Amino acid sequence: MSVKKITVVGAGHVGATCSQLIALKELAREVILVDIAEGIPQGKGLDQWESAPIEGFDTRVYGANDYERSHDSDIFIVTAGVARKPGMSRDDLLKINAGVIRSVSEEIKRVAPDAIVIMVTNPLDVMAQVALETTGFPRERVIGMAGVLDTARYRSFIALELNVSVEDIQALVLGGHGDTMVPLASYTSVSGIPLTQLLDQERIDALVERTRKGGGEIVSYLKTGSAYYAPAAAAVQMTEAIVKDKRRILPCAAWLQGEYGMRDLYLGVPCLLGEGGLLKVIEVELNDEERAALDKSAEHVRSTVAALKALEG
Repeated sequence: MSVKKITVVGAGHVGATCSQLIALKELAREVILVDIAEGIPQGKGLDQWESAPIEGFDTRVYGANDYERSHDSDIFIVTAGVARKPGMSRDDLLKINAGVIRSVSEEIKRVAPDAIVIMVTNPLDVMAQVALETTGFPRERVIGMAGVLDTARYRSFIALELNVSVEDIQALVLGGHGDTMVPLASYTSVSGIPLTQLLDQERIDALVERTRKGGGEIVSYLKTGSAYYAPAAAAVQMTEAIVKDKRRILPCAAWLQGEYGMRDLYLGVPCLLGEGGLLKVIEVELNDEERAALDKSAEHVRSTVAALKALEG
C-alpha cells in the first residue's frame, strides 16, 4: 500500500507524538497535524520537520486548522477531544467528545471518503461507533485503538515482574477499553512458556488488575493529563500494520457482526490488520470465566452507548 498522506486529528500530546512517530518511521510522504487551536499544529509540525535532518526522515510534517490539506488522506488517526482529569471516568467525557468526533467524522467523510479511521479518543469503543455511524464507512475502515495499548501495558508489567525482555512476552487483552477489559491469562506466555508456570494466580491477578487501572495510574501521577507515549505508539503500530500490509494479528476495537455471539457494538477482539484496514476478526476459544468477563465488558459498552443516546435526547 503506497501511502501518500496520513492525517492526525488533534495536536495534543497523543496526536503530536503520533505524527512524530509516523514521520520517524516514514509511513507516509506527508503527515498533516490538524487542530482547532490556532498556531499549535503549525508550530509542532514545523518543529518536527526541523528534526528531520537529525533523525534522517523525509516525511513532510504540516500543521493546519482545517481539513483542506487532508484531502485524499489514506489514514486518519483521531485523537481530538477532552482528556481525562483526576477523578473523571472515561464515561464522563461522553457528551463532549461525541460532539467533537461527530464533527471530525463529517470532515473526514467530506475530504477523504476512502480513508481508514483509527479512533483513539475516549470513551473509545463508543467514539468508534459515533465515527462509523457518521461517516457511513464499512467496518473494515473504522477501527479503535484499545487492545494494543492494554496489551502493551500488561506485557510491560509482566516484564517488570519477571525481569525479562518485553519482546518475549505474548499476551492478549480483549473487551472494552477501560476497567472492564479482559486480559487473557490463558493466552499469555513468555517465550512460549505459559505464564501460569512462572507466576502463581495471586500475582497474575494483581498484574491483571494493574493493567485494568493502567490509564488511571498514569492520570493520578500527571494530575492534569493522561497517558500519551504508549497510546500514540499503539495507534502507530496499527497504522504500520495497515500501511505495510503486514497482516498482523493485533487486539483492536472492531464493529462486531456476530463474532463472539455479539452484534452491532465495538469491542476489543483479535483483528487481522493489513491493506484496507480490518481484514478479519479472529475468534478464540474462551473459558467460562473469560466469556463471562467479555460479556460484562460488552454490557458496559452497550450501557455507555445507551447513556450517550439518552444525553443527546
